[in-house]
Amino acid sequence: MTTEAQDQSAPLVAVASADAVLRHPEAGEHLLTDIERARAARFRHESGRTDFTAGHVLVRLCAARLLGVPAAEMVLAQECPDCGLADHGKPYLPDHPAVHVSLSHTKGVVAAGAGYQPVGVDVELAARSGSLRSVARRVLAPAELALVEAAPEPNQAFLRQWVRKESLIKIGRATLDTLGQVDLSGLPLDVPPGAPLRSRHEDLHLLDWTDPEHGAAVAAVSTAPPRIVELAAAG
Repeated sequence: MTTEAQDQSAPLVAVASADAVLRHPEAGEHLLTDIERARAARFRHESGRTDFTAGHVLVRLCAARLLGVPAAEMVLAQECPDCGLADHGKPYLPDHPAVHVSLSHTKGVVAAGAGYQPVGVDVELAARSGSLRSVARRVLAPAELALVEAAPEPNQAFLRQWVRKESLIKIGRATLDTLGQVDLSGLPLDVPPGAPLRSRHEDLHLLDWTDPEHGAAVAAVSTAPPRIVELAAAG
């Protein structure tokens, strides 16, 4: 992604391949906590460990850019609101409680965001859209479902709404059980590769992007317009 000139206080969002993130000069497993290392070790395949590590590195890079400090100073924690365990759940920065963070990873692609306003990001590969669409009637409002089913590429249309709704979950505006009550049918379903698409839903600013290299659908949402930044190493 290219950098956009926007309000410097706006939430920062970055999307990149996992490999590119791990080539960043500040990247490395040394940034991870013991809990994160243990989680990474549980992945059966190296690709899963790579994606997990890259996502947890990228969110640190976003937060570090926002705060103007080295990524090594960013301690990331998670806590599940249901069970209270610290090895999953909503991510946060214990040393910077005023900063909100979000991260997402799929096969080979990661996304992250950091801001002084709540921010949620999600990324999914287009190849997964067929299996995801099996839950369409449970997570889409009736008007959304009608638009998705009438779209030239229903799987892609559903994937676009899915990443948007996942982002809403991450800022606490919805849950898996209430997604069907959130109607985003007023938003465009077609987001061609290229420049990100910006739109509004109630008080929220949405940013949609289609990754041209991986065909991944990306969504970010915040109460302020997100600012896209390039945080992966070149080459």
